[in-house]
Amino acid sequence: MPTFQQKQKRAELLRTHASRLGFEMVGIAKAERMDEEARNLEKWLNNNHHGEMSYMANHFEKRIDPTRLVPGAKTVITLTYNYFTDQIQEDSEAPKISKYAYGQDYHFILKKKLKELLGILNEEIGEISGRCFVDSAPVLERDWAKRSGVGWVGKNTLLIHPKKGSYFFLAELILDAEFATDNPIKDYCGTCTKCIDACPTNAISPEGYFMDGSKCISYFTIELKENIPSEMKGQFENWMFGCDICQEVCPWNRFSEKHEEPLFEPHSDLLKMNKRDWEEITLEIFQKVFKKSAVKRTKLSGLQRNIKFLKE
Repeated sequence: MPTFQQKQKRAELLRTHASRLGFEMVGIAKAERMDEEARNLEKWLNNNHHGEMSYMANHFEKRIDPTRLVPGAKTVITLTYNYFTDQIQEDSEAPKISKYAYGQDYHFILKKKLKELLGILNEEIGEISGRCFVDSAPVLERDWAKRSGVGWVGKNTLLIHPKKGSYFFLAELILDAEFATDNPIKDYCGTCTKCIDACPTNAISPEGYFMDGSKCISYFTIELKENIPSEMKGQFENWMFGCDICQEVCPWNRFSEKHEEPLFEPHSDLLKMNKRDWEEITLEIFQKVFKKSAVKRTKLSGLQRNIKFLKE
């Protein structure tokens, strides 16, 4: 078993190399079964707040117990990667796309960096067994991030950091090696209800800290494969892929700074496309603008469905 000093040294080494790879924050938590989070997840699922996202109900035990994902797991490491940009679409009437999807698909970019980081740790510390996760397996990433002090889970249910805001991706390493762990930080939402008041579909509960995923604009425009319910007409505030409303109104995002990742820069045509361009988008344009983008997940047909829904 490593000494406290050795675990501290490992943590410092981890942070140094993570920073070099572009990760902004690193939080470290002990790998253990998440009993309280398990009860919350079960309640959320039982009330069908996951809508058509049936995968959320799969692998329940793996979601709440990291040792089911990595046998002998001792540590869960949360890393953040900034994607904020002050760039906006030029036509104010154009259907809107969430900032996280402006550039190339973060899943592949971050996964590659995580694998490199894991390789470095193996070289520097000794043989470590572990896995890398970027939305790629049943991991309760926000709960682990909260446990490790990377931020608090805000009333909009997103992870918020008092100096970084919330425009960042989360990634995890689950390892069978011990590191010095971090402590949770305070919740600074206070009496603020801006995100609750601004959500046009009332997806966030009146008290906050609870999201009905089946009411979120991101759910309708990305996850839902069927037709969007007609009763939602006029409630999307022109969002065609994802939604940033609860982040745009969050006071903590005044501290967000522009990312430094070239691969997150939007295609040169993306921000220039006007309302008509989007309404008449062809497969050729879709493939060019979203060549390596997360938007490809919804396919051209899905994007056209969303744009048509906004237009009607």
